[in-house]
Amino acid sequence: MRIGSKPAPRILLVDDEPSNLRVLRQVLQPARYRLSFARSGQDALKLVEKETVDLILLDIMMPDMTGLEVCEQLKSNPKTAHIPVIFVTALKDSVDEERGFDIGAVDYISKPVVPAIVLARVKNHLSLIRADELLNTHIDLIDRLGRAAEYKDNETGMHVQRMSRYARIIAKAYGFCDESADDLMMAAPMHDIGKIGIADSILLKPGKLTADEYDIMKTHAQIGAEILSNPSSYLIELAHSVAITHHEKWDGSGYPNGLAGEDIPIEGRIVALVDVFDALTSERPYKRAWSVEEAVNFIKEQSGKHFDPALIPILEQELPKILEIKRLFAEETT
Repeated sequence: MRIGSKPAPRILLVDDEPSNLRVLRQVLQPARYRLSFARSGQDALKLVEKETVDLILLDIMMPDMTGLEVCEQLKSNPKTAHIPVIFVTALKDSVDEERGFDIGAVDYISKPVVPAIVLARVKNHLSLIRADELLNTHIDLIDRLGRAAEYKDNETGMHVQRMSRYARIIAKAYGFCDESADDLMMAAPMHDIGKIGIADSILLKPGKLTADEYDIMKTHAQIGAEILSNPSSYLIELAHSVAITHHEKWDGSGYPNGLAGEDIPIEGRIVALVDVFDALTSERPYKRAWSVEEAVNFIKEQSGKHFDPALIPILEQELPKILEIKRLFAEETT
């Protein structure tokens, strides 16, 4: 392996018949995949505990433990549940196929195997794994950049963990589908990324900012939007929208563009609400933590002023879920 290169994917082949394993090895070895072999379900389960496996090709009809039973155990174990399983079987019964998909298989290959089909299916599923890895890396980088902005401020990384999850809860209750709510949760940590462009003398000033200093502080919304401009993905596009609009207010008195009402994108309105709620209920060196009741009362007073009136009842309705997130992502105490 070259330094810095990722090793080839490892595929586990499971079949009680050595001849079937030989056929699959002859098909896959020329493609330079790393191959592991197991001749029973128990051996396969032991092997995945010791080795990192990217994909499993699994026979169904095996003595002692069927492939279906092996798949069920793999999917019930958090350490192995993510590994895609392709059944390789001579069975033609659609009921068996349906059960296989129900317990977590991603595909079926019929015996006798056709080499071109085996290679195509394996390549396709490994490509899906790679795409998922890239998405997770993308999400992780967004989260880390968001936390970097918070660490520069008097906030903590827990703030972005909480408020992004609050945003998902509010979005779901507002009517977002699961995918859209997840997108907002992943984009929300970037809301204050522009703070990395604000001088520490202003950002960390313990006392009240002067009018000029406050004007400079407000530019973090434009700085964040500039950092996230020309997005290459929908997620960054959404983060750009959040960064430039989460300081806008329902009555038009916010910044940077003085947007009002529904001219403010819904993602900006939601993040504005949860950002303030978390800030109010969190202790900082310069302020005590407000009680949840105090924070909710303040937010209700700001309904139609700072906040979208339609979101306030949703916040109250979803408060138990929000408080559970607050408990799970509490600040570390020393």
